[in-house]
Amino acid sequence: MRVDIFDFELPQDRIALHPARPRDSARLLHVPRQGAYEDRVVRDLPDLLRKGDLLVFNDTRVIHAALEGVRAARGEGSDIAIALNLHRRIDAASWLAFARPGKRMRTGDVVTFGSALSASVTEKLESGEVLFRFDRAGEALDAAIAACGAPPLPPYILAQRAAETGDEEAYQTIYADKDGAVAAPTAGLHFTEALFAALDAKGVERAMVTLHVSAGTFLPVKTDDTADHVMHHEWRDIPVETADAVNRARAEGRRVIAIGTTALRSLESAADPEGRVRPESGDTDIFITPGYRFRIVDGLWTNFHLPRSTLFMLVSAFAGLERMRAAYAHAIARSYRFYSFGDVSLLWRADAS
Repeated sequence: MRVDIFDFELPQDRIALHPARPRDSARLLHVPRQGAYEDRVVRDLPDLLRKGDLLVFNDTRVIHAALEGVRAARGEGSDIAIALNLHRRIDAASWLAFARPGKRMRTGDVVTFGSALSASVTEKLESGEVLFRFDRAGEALDAAIAACGAPPLPPYILAQRAAETGDEEAYQTIYADKDGAVAAPTAGLHFTEALFAALDAKGVERAMVTLHVSAGTFLPVKTDDTADHVMHHEWRDIPVETADAVNRARAEGRRVIAIGTTALRSLESAADPEGRVRPESGDTDIFITPGYRFRIVDGLWTNFHLPRSTLFMLVSAFAGLERMRAAYAHAIARSYRFYSFGDVSLLWRADAS
């Protein structure tokens, strides 16, 4: 499938650099399967749901994955400042990372992060990632990263503004629980305790999966055909109680609504041929494009995504390419805010009865 069919014109000023305050004041575009779109706000969500609907959230917690360090000079005359964005944990002491500047890094180079932490380059990958082995492992490494690092705001935000005091709180869901993500599951950033209370009053159920979002979520699709794109791996866990809740809802004819593409990918990657979710942990590299047959998810709550991205491909597979192109044109014309700190949409699966 050609990548250019997922392209559209997105004005730069539609990309949000700050979140809505309060979180549930963000705008919501409701995209029913057919008919007119509805321009709403996030706190209207209970009005669009039914008693017994099951919302599935991703409870990953964003770690301090942005590290600033120094590589000793090799003849350049002075030490070289190195910025790392941790991408994917390989083992107790090793991380894949994006490094800047990365081209001049060599195997064996050592980067120090203040006096508390250091890491050596063990491999440079063709994809541009660098494999680092740190001088400690496990919980000791986690604590050092938490102390030395900073919140890993998306690169497109930091290219346009400096980091701010409130960014760490803003780039974390209120229900974040399990450390491991290097990017936020941004659809969940809109939820507040007040909105949860309203959903509870409506009789809407909640369940959790964990998918540790990797920096691969920001990687552009560089191929001309989707068949040639290599999807990044991410670790996810579907607990027994969540699998049971999803399977029970489906058996009873109740709707399952994924809060974010990460929750959707977690559930769909664990579906068996009969449409039941298996409780399991492990990596997934599921890449969803039009033609994919959804087995589990009926509704999707998700932010607005960038042109030619794997996420726009996913929503096009879910709700229909032409439906999504028209919905995004509507959103752009009405100044909805896109991407991580942007507004949100509620979509329904095109092939559902």
